[in-house]
Amino acid sequence: MPATVFAPWADPNQKPLIRFQNVTKKFGDFVAIDDLTLDIFEREFFALLGPSGCGKTTMMRMLAGFENPTSGRIELAGKDIVPVPPNKRAVNMMFQSYALFPHLSVWENIAFGLRRDKMPKLDLAARVEEMLKLTRLEKFAQRKPHQISGGQRQRVALARSLAKAPKLLLLDEPLGALDKKLRQATQFELMDIQEKTGTTFVIVTHDQEEAMTVASRVAVMDEGRLIQVSTPAEIYEAPNSVYVADFIGDVNIIEGSVRSVGPDRYRFSWTDNGGAVTATSERPFSDGQKAFLAIRPEKVQIAT
Repeated sequence: MPATVFAPWADPNQKPLIRFQNVTKKFGDFVAIDDLTLDIFEREFFALLGPSGCGKTTMMRMLAGFENPTSGRIELAGKDIVPVPPNKRAVNMMFQSYALFPHLSVWENIAFGLRRDKMPKLDLAARVEEMLKLTRLEKFAQRKPHQISGGQRQRVALARSLAKAPKLLLLDEPLGALDKKLRQATQFELMDIQEKTGTTFVIVTHDQEEAMTVASRVAVMDEGRLIQVSTPAEIYEAPNSVYVADFIGDVNIIEGSVRSVGPDRYRFSWTDNGGAVTATSERPFSDGQKAFLAIRPEKVQIAT
């Protein structure tokens, strides 16, 4: 029996966990988020990807409650959360700096939020032990943050964020402080933990490799707008614009003009002296229209 593909965004009967409806955020005259509409579903690992200043962190801060939209509506599980203060939202946030308490042990760091909520001691201890096991930190429970590695500190911050069982976990470039090898290993740990807990993760990153590795869907942003929202494979193989094609992966982009030669098939010409190839496109073009051909280096085959 084939495995069920996780794709709630393709099911019109599925209701989103998070909904941005015509959200605009201005700082004075500067428009950080421009009339943005987006649905994120339960159990998704969703990535906000884009260059610095594109608005991805502003979106995360609005979800956390640190910023309010200038206009529009943000829903969590069908309820408008704009009036809800940050400490009353079923949302936790994990910062790039981790923000661990240096004077507390790993165990006490994970327990901190539960103690603030006055969870009964036996339940608290059981929940902390569960988080230690989930993040493979049992042997380090009594160590201070300075006594463990960067990757272990990252897992402590993740365990603390998940301890209160939030509906939504926001990750603000959580792997940025790690070296490349550790960052790659931790990406798969994040995916494993997200799958085990079933928590909806939203990660903000400018690292395209990170976004394409961990996410079920990626939103590519620029200047406060969503340029494309789709699966990593769809964004890589079928970008909807020159911007997305150029932003994701290595690519050669050639400008030319097209002429139809059949259903969804076009003759693409890039020089006046006959240089041309035949390509397919689901997007319709008129004869003579300017177009761009994107070529991924790994797709090129040389035959003799």
